[in-house]
Amino acid sequence: MRAAVCREFGRPLAIENVGLGALGPRDVHVAVAACAVCHSDIHFAEGAWGGYLPAVYGHEAAGVVAAVGADVDDLDVGAHVVVSLIRSCGTCRQCRKGNHVFCETRFSADETERLRGESGEDIRAEMLCGAFAEEVIVDRSQVVAIPDDIDWAVASLLACGVITGVGAVTNTSSADEHSTVVVVGAGGVGLNTIQGAALVGANVIIAIDLAEEKLAIAKEFGATHAATPDEARAMIAEATGGAKGVSHVFVTVGSAPAIASALRYIEPGGELVNLGMPASNNQIEIDPVIIAAVGHRIIGSKMGTSQISRDIPRLIDHYRQGRLKLDELVTATYRLDEINEAIAAVGDGSVIRNVVLMDG
Repeated sequence: MRAAVCREFGRPLAIENVGLGALGPRDVHVAVAACAVCHSDIHFAEGAWGGYLPAVYGHEAAGVVAAVGADVDDLDVGAHVVVSLIRSCGTCRQCRKGNHVFCETRFSADETERLRGESGEDIRAEMLCGAFAEEVIVDRSQVVAIPDDIDWAVASLLACGVITGVGAVTNTSSADEHSTVVVVGAGGVGLNTIQGAALVGANVIIAIDLAEEKLAIAKEFGATHAATPDEARAMIAEATGGAKGVSHVFVTVGSAPAIASALRYIEPGGELVNLGMPASNNQIEIDPVIIAAVGHRIIGSKMGTSQISRDIPRLIDHYRQGRLKLDELVTATYRLDEINEAIAAVGDGSVIRNVVLMDG
């Protein structure tokens, strides 16, 4: 049995004993050391995208390999790893195109619930992880070995927030050193999007957020300019020397109105990349003749279109070279039994990332 944080209708997250299923041939059993609190976990637990209860959430984790399945011959027990929700077979049509986040294969873990309560009831390991817990079992494709000297809290961020933000720029978009960029939202994912824009050498990076304190932080992460939404159009004109917009806009907040507003920031031929995940059934109105007439491209970016076995080592290299801030993303750490406090702080927007440490 392992300690895990579960969610059921009508009551808050609570510590429970949860049993793990048997280890399959491609499975990796990880003793979780740290799991960051992502807004997506909160939205899922609150029912924004449907789902099932009771469930264990948490998908941004790092830990130590405790055991491996019979077919796993490239990962040693004791290895330090990042645990991601990206599960990929490597051979389906989408994986062959490099779109690991859209893998079409159904895994054995999808056929049955992997977790059981003390009375034998099914518990969902949500977002393919269930890492608000002391232990997880995931597919081999979901883990990436990392150097032993990387801090656990920092390592956990690589599983989602960092690859989502940086990858939206470096993998999904066409942004390069000639680009002018607007990033809407200066939260955790937004700051990493700003870092991605800096990594590709974008010459103008404008952060837009409602909170002045977040705009100040955005400049520390690489933004060249910062503005509130009311100031955005004037700031774009000033920063670009009077251009009609920027070449790339990245929307990192889960807000349909923010996406609609961001369309006004793009120059002819420009690109809007949406990373934000609003609750289901939100809609915006777009006049298609304008999209065609000015050649706008509107694309989505899921998990930064990441291939974690390629991207996480690359991000660690950037971190070691001082080109990527990771330590500065961690606002506070909490014990597992303090997770409600950690989530409350994330929910009110006062932190970049809170991290739950399983050993306190």
